[in-house]
Order: sequence, then C-alpha cells, then structure tokens
Amino acid sequence: MSQMFLFKNLRLLDPAFDEPRDGYEVLVEGEKIREVSDTPITSSGATVVDCEGKVLMPGLIDCHVHCMHDEVYMRRMEDVPLTLAAARGAKRIKAMLDRGFTTVRDTGGTDWGMKTAIEKGIIPGPRLFIAGRSIGPTGGHSDGRARTNPGFSCPCCNTAAYLRVVCDGEEEVRKVVREQMRQGCDQVKIMASGGVASPNDPLDSLQFTVEEIEAAVEEAEAFGRYVCAHAYSPEAIKRAAGNGVRTIEHGNLIDESAAKVMAENGAYLVANLVAYVAMGERAEQFGMPPVMLEKNAVVLEGGYKSLEICEAAGVKVAYGSDLLGDLAEDQSREFSIRAEVQKPITVIRAATTIAAEVVRRPGQLGTIAPDAWADLIVVDGDPTKDVTLLEGQGAHLSAIVKGGAFYKNRLGAAA
Repeated sequence: MSQMFLFKNLRLLDPAFDEPRDGYEVLVEGEKIREVSDTPITSSGATVVDCEGKVLMPGLIDCHVHCMHDEVYMRRMEDVPLTLAAARGAKRIKAMLDRGFTTVRDTGGTDWGMKTAIEKGIIPGPRLFIAGRSIGPTGGHSDGRARTNPGFSCPCCNTAAYLRVVCDGEEEVRKVVREQMRQGCDQVKIMASGGVASPNDPLDSLQFTVEEIEAAVEEAEAFGRYVCAHAYSPEAIKRAAGNGVRTIEHGNLIDESAAKVMAENGAYLVANLVAYVAMGERAEQFGMPPVMLEKNAVVLEGGYKSLEICEAAGVKVAYGSDLLGDLAEDQSREFSIRAEVQKPITVIRAATTIAAEVVRRPGQLGTIAPDAWADLIVVDGDPTKDVTLLEGQGAHLSAIVKGGAFYKNRLGAAA
C-alpha cells in the first residue's frame, strides 16, 4: 500500500492564486496528490503533517541549468576529466534540491547517466530534463576552443569536449540531433547567436542557417521532442522562433518585433538575469577574461527590459538561472532580481506553472491539484510578500517533498 500524508494547518499557495489561502488540506498518496480541499479531509491511513501555519506551495522549477558546467571560465573544463566533472555535478544537483528546486531542465552537458542516477536514487536531485550536448557551428557559442587548438581530444579526458558538439551543414545537424535523441534527451539545445562565455563570436553573430535550424527542429519533432535555442539578438530570436524553435534561452536583447514573432509562434522565453549579475560581480576572480565580461555588461543592461517587452507582447517567460561553476550558489537570487520589476507572484509562476509548460508537464508539475506529482515545499513565510524566503540555500524551507517522499523535514511528521 502506498504511503499517505495529510498536510494540515497550512496556507495554500497554488500559482492559480494571487496569495496564500487559509483553510486548505492536501492529501498525498504515493507519488501523487490525491485530494486538495478547503474543508477537512478524512483519511484514516494517512500520516498527519502539521504545517504549523506555514505556506505550502509547489516545488520550484529551474528551466535553464548546467549540472556539469563546474567552471566559471569554461576553457578550464578542458583540464577536468569526466569522472571529476560527474562527481562535481552530483554535488551541484543535490544543492539544487536543497534550495527547493524539485525539477530542473539542463540545457546542455548532462546525459542520461546522471538522470538515471537520480531516478534510481543513487544520488539525490531534482527531476531532470536533459538536452545532452549543446549543438553549434564552427566558431560559435558551442566552440570554446582557443584559436591555436585545431580540435578537442577525447571527452573522457576533457570534459569540455563532452559538454558541447560542433557541426556544420544540414546533414551534420540532422545526424547530431538524431544522436541526441538516441542518447535519451528530452530536448535539443542549439546555438542561434553569439554568447558571453565563448571567446570568438560577437553577441550579434547569427549561428546556424535557417536550413540548419529547420533540420534540427524536424528531427527533434520527429522523435517527439523539441528545440531550445540560445539567442540574444532580435535577428537571432526571429530566425529561431520563426522556424520552429520552441523556447528562446536568454533573449536579453529582444525587441518588440522579435517578441511579436515569438508570440505568434507560441514560443517561450527562458530568462536568467542572475547569471549576468553574478558574472558581473565575481566571474573575473574565477578567470573570465575582459572580452567576455564586456559582453556580459551589454546583455545585463538589456535583461530587465526583456521582461517588460515580453509581458507586453504576451510571451510567457519561465524561470532560469544558467550559473556556471561556483556561481551556482546564486540560483535562487533570480527571484529577488526579477522582483525588482515584477510582482513576486509573477516570478513564482515563472518557476512553477509556466516552467511546467516549458518541460511539457502542465497539470503534473508546478501546481497543487489532484493527480499532480507530489512535489511540494513548505515555506516559513509568505513568498508573495517576501520573495527572498525562496532564497538563502533553502534555509527558509521547513520541508521539501519530491514524488511524495520527504527529502527535508523540520515539521515533525513521520517521514
């Protein structure tokens, strides 16, 4: 018989609400939520969990992480063997769950092995949706080689070669995408513009032709998957969203015309302002060179405005962090950074219901409703009034539940 928990004495914050509501009880059976009621629930077989008047809400979802990217200056990954990178990655993944992120979408570098380790309980971590290796053209954002380096050595000795793959031309793109599908990926990540943490490409460079993008989309969709694209400039965003790409990552330099194309095609933006804030503050001390820091300053300036432009155009914006190396500890700062220009409940929805749509699990994740997966957190106060309660490395979370099982519990229930 499945274990049952009856959560009582709580304030319910389902993202459909604008603020927490009193008087609710939630019954969890096995991995799923069985009942949500604003009247008392009777269940003789359930263990009662007294939430002590605290806020019960869905577990958080981060739609842009890199579990295996454990150096701020990515070229240093060339000196990291895959075994060490995997050990570091396990530590990074556990820390995400500690912060209340019960689901994350990895947008490049993490494979089915790490996902399987979590699913089998070998290492603790959130539900993991993977993209495998990030795909880009020669000289683009996936190509981090020094100009004196004609090619990478094998990935077992050089993790940089394992995280990303370079390909050119429609046929090469098709083959690489098919390989990602063979490797069990949930989505495909392509590079559509230049990036901050790559050495040789301007931010406004266009990467992959229309034909190459269409080939990636066709192959991913043929396998029942989708494509997400790294893109900053309006031109890159329009090229990607206008040719089947489902989610735009970053999008800091978006304008109204690009937002319109996204809205017309039902594309999502996954913003991650915290990455640029953190890099501006501390990336230099971890070896990031001036040319990259200069690009970072440009995209940070446009990041806040991108939220306003997308809201006006009706583009849904999900929560992302995109933090490399030691900057990963700032994962939850995205809440307070966005709250400078958005209401806290808007940011919470970005990390719950909207994020659930991005990972294609609406109604199953990011909500507290019957038949949803029982991924829950209990917050020590009201995050719609003080969103920093979702920060602090999980210090303000009295309980974290993933799949109906307590990962963390300070409430005294038998877990």
